[in-house]
Amino acid sequence: MLKIFSWNVNGLRAVINKGALQKFLEEYKPDILCLQEIKAKPEQVDYKLPGYKVFWNPAKRAGYSGTAILVRNELLSSLFSADLNDQFSENSIAVPEGRILTLDLDKFYLVNVYVPNAKPDLSRLKLREKEWDPEFLKYLKELEKEKPVVVCGDFNAAHEEIDIARPKTNHHSAGFTDEERQGITNYINAGLIDTFRSLNPDSVRYTWWSHWGKARENNVGWRIDYFFVSKSLKPSLKSAEIYEKVMGSDHCPISIELEI
Repeated sequence: MLKIFSWNVNGLRAVINKGALQKFLEEYKPDILCLQEIKAKPEQVDYKLPGYKVFWNPAKRAGYSGTAILVRNELLSSLFSADLNDQFSENSIAVPEGRILTLDLDKFYLVNVYVPNAKPDLSRLKLREKEWDPEFLKYLKELEKEKPVVVCGDFNAAHEEIDIARPKTNHHSAGFTDEERQGITNYINAGLIDTFRSLNPDSVRYTWWSHWGKARENNVGWRIDYFFVSKSLKPSLKSAEIYEKVMGSDHCPISIELEI
């Protein structure tokens, strides 16, 4: 059984300084952990992660964006390539902002993604709708021609009304516009499975809470972090979970288990 976690840590150094990452690794012992919004370069992180090999894709801009993947050392024999971001270079922000990190594993491609936020004034909404979402989907489908894909990360969009605590007042808010929701629908229509919703069709659970108004305390949240998998992996999917009680970031970790 392979257990893969995803977590937007909103600053890797911050989550390490709080002791939250160390506690998480000790308690849950992930086989693979995909991190988003690391906001750091490798040389800025002096904490060594015992038992794990770390793959990095930091943003060029200091203190911004970036992705990383931790792989348990025992699994490295099944890893034969990493960091295939040049295949997504058509999108002008993917590479400099460190938003995609892909590992080529024995049975599937693992794609860790930090999707750009549309921004409160929706200034990046057109980029999301016209460039990012279609190009990223194209990238995933190209990978899928070779073998299945597992895609995880912060997609910065809640898909359906069940995925957001206050849908009625947020239809024109970044993260819940029709355009962003359609982007998620397009992934699903293209054959990718929203693992959590597939296994928990009626469950009201969230992965991100605003810092304002005691949102997390009152569970006024959004489900914007996802694991998507190719249809061919559905028989291998054994669980999809959300860990709301894990603190350290404004997001909480999510996971899937695959019988691979």
